Amino acid sequence: MVHDADDLDDATMLALARETRLSETTFVQRASESGADYRNRIFTLAGELAFAGHPSLGTAVAVARARGESQARFVQQTTAGLQPIEVRLDGDRAQAAMLQEPASFGPELDPADVLGVASLAAKESVAQLPPQPVSTGLWQLIAPLRSAAALARAEPDAHALAELSQAAGTTVLYLAHCPPGGDARARGFLLDAAGRTLEDPATGSAAGPLLAYLHRRTGRRELRIRQGDEMGRPSVLTASLSGDRVEVSGNVVTLVEGTLRL
Repeated sequence: MVHDADDLDDATMLALARETRLSETTFVQRASESGADYRNRIFTLAGELAFAGHPSLGTAVAVARARGESQARFVQQTTAGLQPIEVRLDGDRAQAAMLQEPASFGPELDPADVLGVASLAAKESVAQLPPQPVSTGLWQLIAPLRSAAALARAEPDAHALAELSQAAGTTVLYLAHCPPGGDARARGFLLDAAGRTLEDPATGSAAGPLLAYLHRRTGRRELRIRQGDEMGRPSVLTASLSGDRVEVSGNVVTLVEGTLRL
């Protein structure tokens, strides 16, 4: 993430995001909304996102570190709204938790159309849990699967994923195996600026929608999600209901610090 980004225009932020080649690059600016501590601009290689999970948690930790605070509560401003975030730092490691926006639900989709994009048969879908776009700040396509084995076999076709994402108005195809009472396993697929399929090791902006989806259909209020195992970058997120919003939390580790000269 980039501190003190008030003087950067959109074109420069996008160029910097493409230069880093990270899945997301964030830019901290002065808040323009009452009640917010700072504005978080989130860019992928393709453009700006209205909201994202991990970039929000990591940015809050970076802001706390820059201010010399070991514990902090912030309200970040994004295009999606205002999200409260709590952080606790311990050296280069930290814990962060964020309240995402109240959930919105799109129309149910045909399992054959959705799972076919990932080279899976419709029978791998859960009958009571059809694919559906859900947003807690960013629209994601939630698609529960019957087994972890099916999850491991998923291989999205880039062209088909692009068509599905455009038709559904979603950013990430979030495949998940959610056994009752157990941890969920998930894989998140999206497209890069060149239209190639990328797998995301952790998708906080889909973890919230997944729990909101399960709560609406099964009453579940808490969820621990493992993601990134198949790509060798394992992560763990936790999600829990807090009123009409989902709180998503996870660990944050500082890897690199430096000075950007323009």
